[in-house]
Formats: sequence, structure tokens, C-alpha cells
Amino acid sequence: MTLVATNPVGRAAGINWRAAAARLAPPAVGIVIVLALWWLAGFFLEGQPRFAVFRGFAIGPTFAAFAQLASSGDAWRATAPSLSRVLQGLLWAFLIGAPVGLCIGSFALLERMMQLPFQILRMVSPLAWMPLAVLAFASWDGAIVFLIVAAAVWPIVFATAAGVKRIDPLWLAMARNLGGTTFSVLIAVVIPAVAQDILTGLRLALGVAWIVLVPAEFLGVTSGLGYAINDARDTLSYDRLTALVLLIGLIGYAFDAVIAALIRRTQWTPAG
Repeated sequence: MTLVATNPVGRAAGINWRAAAARLAPPAVGIVIVLALWWLAGFFLEGQPRFAVFRGFAIGPTFAAFAQLASSGDAWRATAPSLSRVLQGLLWAFLIGAPVGLCIGSFALLERMMQLPFQILRMVSPLAWMPLAVLAFASWDGAIVFLIVAAAVWPIVFATAAGVKRIDPLWLAMARNLGGTTFSVLIAVVIPAVAQDILTGLRLALGVAWIVLVPAEFLGVTSGLGYAINDARDTLSYDRLTALVLLIGLIGYAFDAVIAALIRRTQWTPAG
């Protein structure tokens, strides 16, 4: 009889490698396809004299400009003001949207009263509020934060309200039968139960806020990613413009990934 040595750790590691490869292969293939199409588009531009001014959009000049942005510190100098505005806007959107969503989800009459006006306001482009924001706020920073709040508050409101309405009524009845007050039930049951929904609304709000930020920074301010893109356009620095677009996408993806990880980790069920 021949004994064959086994290595459970190695076998488990092999399974993990295969699982990791299966998980990472599709996005890797997608990135390769996008880069290939980008390279082909750049190759086409290089072969057309009438499009010579747009050659900066090609993959080579873009990555060279991206490296220059990172090494010179220009990337951080452009990003820091935008991050400050977005984070302030999201904070205010959360502080307004989560309580409003909790109230709407908890009281059916309030939901029927506010559904129509909220839906109408939600459909208004945040940039349509720009003239009012400029008059109402002493600084452009304040106006931009207001526009971000106007865009980001609605996903949080509606996601939170939907989460409250999905709570099992038995959970609330049990909490009240055990002597819970309205406030204690809110803290111990309602908020933990809708935490995933609030984070989902925040994730959607982040995407909307990040999109609104750039056009909002086209006007008035002299800092931020939107201003940097506008400046690159005016100076025909298309390689720098495309590098800034790539930077915006990467930062937005990083924020989205963080919130998605929090959503996966936030799962609550009542004890007992």
C-alpha cells in the first residue's frame, strides 16, 4: 500500500486561488476590453490629421498626464476642495434625509401628504437651483454644497422610508410588549433594521453628488476637479483633461467600494 501525503492547507489555498481567479477574471477582462477600445480610438485619431488636436485623448498621453498629476501633487490639490464639498454635502443630506425618511416610513398619513411634493422636487435638476443658491449663500462653496444636498437628499429619504416599511411588525410589537418606549424602539429596532437601506441610499446619493459636483464647479470657483477640467479644456490640454476624468472615476469608485463593503457588513436581526 502506498500512502499519499495530503496537504489540506494547500488544497484549501488552491480552492481560494481558484475562487479568487473566478471572481477577478470578469472585471479584468472588462478592463482589458475598455483599454483595447481606448487604444484603437487613439490609433484612429493619430491617423487622422483633422483630429490632431484631440490626440491627447489617446491612452498613452492620458496615462503620462495622469502620472504627472500624481507626481506633481496637482491631483491632490484639485481633489481636496472637491472632496471637502462632497463630504459636506453628503453629511447634510444624511442629517436631513435619514430623519425625514424615518418619519415618512413610520407614519402613513405623512407619507401620503409628502409623496407628491417630494416627487416633484426630486425631478428638478439640482443645477436649476444654481441662481437661488448663488443669491442665498455668501460663498461659492456654500452654493455648491447646497446643490449637492439638493441632489443627494432624495435617495437617502426614499431608501430609508422603504426600509422602515419593510420592518416586520412583529419586531415592533415585541419591543413594545417588553416595555420599550417610542425612542428606545427607534434606537434598538428601527435604526439597526434599516441601516442597510440608509447605506444603500447613501451609496446612491454619493453617485448623484459626484456627478453634480463637476458641472457645479464649472461656475465661479477657482479650485476643485470641475475647475481643473474646465481649465484643461480652455487650454486645449486634452491629455490632462482625460487624466482628470480618469481620476474622478477612480475616486468615485473607491468611495462606492467603501460604502458597498459597509452594506455587506451591516446585517441585523432581532436578538432571540
